[in-house]
Amino acid sequence: MPLQPNREVFITCAVTGAGDTTGRSDKVPVTPAEIAASAVEAARAGAAVAHIHVRNPETGKPSRDPALYRDVVERVAASGVDVVLNLTAGMGGDLVLGSAEQPLPLSVEGTDMVGAEERLVHIAGLRPEICTLDCGSMNFGEGDYVMTNTPAMLKAMAVRIRELGVRPEIEVFDSGHLVLAKWLKSQGLIDDPVMLQLCMGIPWGAPDDIQTLMAMVANLPPDWTFSAFSIGRNQLPYAAMAILTGGNIRVGLEDNIWLDKGVLATNGALVERAVKVAEAMGSRILSPAEVRERLKLERRW
Repeated sequence: MPLQPNREVFITCAVTGAGDTTGRSDKVPVTPAEIAASAVEAARAGAAVAHIHVRNPETGKPSRDPALYRDVVERVAASGVDVVLNLTAGMGGDLVLGSAEQPLPLSVEGTDMVGAEERLVHIAGLRPEICTLDCGSMNFGEGDYVMTNTPAMLKAMAVRIRELGVRPEIEVFDSGHLVLAKWLKSQGLIDDPVMLQLCMGIPWGAPDDIQTLMAMVANLPPDWTFSAFSIGRNQLPYAAMAILTGGNIRVGLEDNIWLDKGVLATNGALVERAVKVAEAMGSRILSPAEVRERLKLERRW
């Protein structure tokens, strides 16, 4: 089926992420108050979905403390600004080998491996409309860190997410992850409508060249809803790329800290730029209410 531009687009803002970006930009939100305020800012700028990680307020390092998630969610709800909440469930699958010559025991620094139920504690407690499901394992960086998501782990998480009535956003970092996503769907573990995020340009996953993106999109089932993004300098060009291939947009400080060369971005500014790109291409920006209707989401906050 020929690729067609998407004329009705929703924007996801990935507000802070888990990367080591806080030392490179003072715009990256760290505390629950800052993360919530940045999510609200993004929503006011045109983002229908806010993708939320939390960080240790003292150190800025990534955290999966349920109390921090609750603080952020309650602050966003109290703002009165409508936005679809998408909480990460990607934490707890971090494996760091001891070294190239002595991989075991694992490195205490950076390793955080817990079971499916514990990875979803904050999802069970808060029941957001969406949570992520990282559909595969891959190498990250140039050291010994492996993002670890086995098929058995993903099956267990998918079952629990469905029991909670939350819509999983399947994160696909490479073509094999897409095969695994299709397998989960064939097992009856993912309900319709299926929601997918194509995560491009992350070493050592799918590169963000046009041919690779088109190959990934060409292998998607036609009834799946997808967004696509790239990291760094290609984040904003990917706003156009996603639209041209029939998808939706993701921007945000999780993936890119720059608005222009030498100009640090805010989440609101990145969303405003994505809106400008989309509207200049003749696409309409969908509201949170329209996204809920299309994805059959249940609002609880």
